Amino acid sequence: MLLELAIGDAYGAGFEFAEPDIIKQHNNLSQYIQHPRHKIQPGCYTDDTQMSLAIAEIIVSKQPWTPENLANKFVEVFKRDPREGYAGKFYQFLQKIETGQQFLEQMIGKSDKSGAAMRAAPIGIFPTPQKVIQNCTIQAAITHNTPDGINAACAAALMSHYFLYNLGEKKDLAKFLETQISGNWTETWQGEVDTKGISCVKAAITAVTRNNNMSELLKDCINFTGDVDTVAAIALAAAASSQEIEQNLPQHLITNLENKTYGKDYLINLNKKLLNPL
Repeated sequence: MLLELAIGDAYGAGFEFAEPDIIKQHNNLSQYIQHPRHKIQPGCYTDDTQMSLAIAEIIVSKQPWTPENLANKFVEVFKRDPREGYAGKFYQFLQKIETGQQFLEQMIGKSDKSGAAMRAAPIGIFPTPQKVIQNCTIQAAITHNTPDGINAACAAALMSHYFLYNLGEKKDLAKFLETQISGNWTETWQGEVDTKGISCVKAAITAVTRNNNMSELLKDCINFTGDVDTVAAIALAAAASSQEIEQNLPQHLITNLENKTYGKDYLINLNKKLLNPL
């Protein structure tokens, strides 16, 4: 899950809100590309993966699932490995904050954008949909305490839960989500994806439902245009556990994913711990 999430994030980072001509020319999985405007180096992941690591580490540590512990972890993972990719104001906020308590006191968490959804996939490991929703709501409300922000995050977490626990066929994923979370999740997404959490999750659901292997899934996520790194991160994190989706990401995308202290090897080892029974 975490490795695939990071590959989707890192590959998509080269195409985020890029011109359609760039996507048409380079979206062939041959390599990670340099974004025409951003400084993120090819093969490096962004905030989507870093904040997902924070969530996964809390789960693995079995710390109490509280807003302060979660906020502490968000601050910790940023401070130990500051990186590009965060929204500008949030990046500046994290630079100034030192503790989870400060985070909670100073955070104005009223966004409906995709930040809570992009980090939600590891929460799918919890054993029931009810527990997934409960824990995802707590983490989402820290930064995205709006109906759409929370619903998008819960839907993203339930996507991975659905496949981790083999709850049905992928064609029925959206119908399952509609039994659990308010929203029109069966809507087929078309066109550019904006930064709203609901939009990113709907696009991810659409892509997962209509693709049968990871390579085509990744390309499909990018072809939407817009906030495609988040769409790819959400979609690939969920699809990594699907028995109907061939795990055929190109080896060079795995090999060339960053592998510093919190890179590829760290992701693989943390994922093994995460997928052990709770």
